[in-house]
Amino acid sequence: MKFLLPLIRSLAAIAGGAGMVLLFPPYNAVGLVWLVFIPLLISLWSLGEKRRRRKAFGLGFLFGLAFFLGSLSWLRTVTDAGWVALSIYLSLFPALWALFAVSFAHPWKDGAAPLTPWRESLRSLRIAFCVAAVWCGLEWLRGWLFTGFGWNGVGVAFHQTPVIAQAADLLGVTGLSFLPLFLQAVIVQAGRRMHQATRCGRLRVHFDFACAAGLVALVFGYGALRLMTGGKGESIRLKALLVQLNIPQEAARVLWTDEETHLGYEEETLAALDVIEEADTARLQRAIGAGDEGGIDLKTPDWIVWPESSLRGRILQSDDTWAMATENWHTIRRVGERGDFTFIMGLIELEGERLGDQLVMKEDSRQWNSLVAFPPGDDPLTFRKHHLVIFGEYIPLVEKLPFLARIYEWQAGTPYTGAFDAGESLDPLPLALGGGEIGVIPTVCFEDSVPRLVRKFVRGGPQIIVNVTNDGWFKESIGAEQHFANARFRAIELRRPLLRCANTGVSAAVNSLGATAHPETGKPQELRDENGSTFTRGHLLAEVDIPQHPPLTLYAVIGDWGVILLSLAGGTVGFIKRRTE
Repeated sequence: MKFLLPLIRSLAAIAGGAGMVLLFPPYNAVGLVWLVFIPLLISLWSLGEKRRRRKAFGLGFLFGLAFFLGSLSWLRTVTDAGWVALSIYLSLFPALWALFAVSFAHPWKDGAAPLTPWRESLRSLRIAFCVAAVWCGLEWLRGWLFTGFGWNGVGVAFHQTPVIAQAADLLGVTGLSFLPLFLQAVIVQAGRRMHQATRCGRLRVHFDFACAAGLVALVFGYGALRLMTGGKGESIRLKALLVQLNIPQEAARVLWTDEETHLGYEEETLAALDVIEEADTARLQRAIGAGDEGGIDLKTPDWIVWPESSLRGRILQSDDTWAMATENWHTIRRVGERGDFTFIMGLIELEGERLGDQLVMKEDSRQWNSLVAFPPGDDPLTFRKHHLVIFGEYIPLVEKLPFLARIYEWQAGTPYTGAFDAGESLDPLPLALGGGEIGVIPTVCFEDSVPRLVRKFVRGGPQIIVNVTNDGWFKESIGAEQHFANARFRAIELRRPLLRCANTGVSAAVNSLGATAHPETGKPQELRDENGSTFTRGHLLAEVDIPQHPPLTLYAVIGDWGVILLSLAGGTVGFIKRRTE
């Protein structure tokens, strides 16, 4: 039987990693979040002394590989090699955690003296704290190191469990990962003690499981309180028309012509305005018939939002002036004839300079992937994307290793024209709304899944997070749903609502509790077809209540330092106890 143990442990680690895949879209089996680490913990803590660390590292790596290969399968629509390479790299983090678990947080050491029930429970809680805290720290590290890829941390599994998700405003979504790890580490230790006590016929009371269950209850209570009290203050109602065309792509190569793209945004937006106008007219006629025309709430949008890199013309900016391609102006003016809308969209921005009376592109011009807002009758406001996608928007060392550009061209299907530059401003974009001014926290592409960046824009007063994105690189894959699952936690962490407009979805409005519910009807505000798919052409008139006086959350104040200090505490306690035991 002993010769089968390595195989059983390996299969248990793989099963745990596969179970992790089921926590996230499209499966969303959140109940498994309380179980998936149990097979791995049992496998790690039952290892013998011989080559224990090497075996633990291998088991953690298998767990990670099963998880990341499964959850990141959407990368295969662009690159099989990148999918495998990224999965292997990310699997090193669970492997390091497993190494820590058997080296500094091992509860079942051979030859250890028996403990009293009190001390045994204290040890159980200490070990559970250490393994949970260090896991959180390694999740943070993989989201930061080498620009980071922090998608699908354990806490993200609660994206459809609002009562637990509310605690993300304390230590961020990464901090939420602590809870299921802590509970499962206690369950494994308590379960072994119960098994031994049953065999000996001496059942003893241990309070560690009660403490772990109490922590879960405390988080539930905190979430319930937040759900009851959230959104009760004064707010400003925003009506935003989100337009999504579902334009097909082959990696970076857009399969529509520029003319088809511009006509698509014009036609879909004007059709949406027709629908809204007809509904307003019918509503007004009913109100007049009832003698209550003064109380009618017209649905004419304040904003029209188009996704990342929506219009194909560029915008030029210099220190004192700006210009934009004629085809962009034509599209914006044609739609703008229907009302005084603020347009928000993603555009490619180029560095310009004056040449006589003209503004022209600079030689060796810098270029930015930007979010641009066009208030009616005013100059545009631009935000230049900070967090660039490696091998998508820039290629490290490409000047010294030009063959990397050829790899990009083969992968993306378009010529490599140079890297985007990273923006520097951390100022929200001020936009007029409802007789006052609100601050737009701008994000482009997957920046809405980078909490440490988004929190830097938090200020006092009314604010809303706006994201323009395009996951069309990955076609009709699960990448879009996973992106949205990760992004909606920004609204909870910062208690600022989130507005997303995407080419292929998910275009949605999220309130400061992380829900997409309409403020009056409660219906989900997500653009989907009749089958629930985000991969559709259409529009969504989203209504969002922006709090006048939003709270300043603990996460907004301390950022990731809470998780970093928690992890350092877990690692330090584990190291000290190992030296003294």
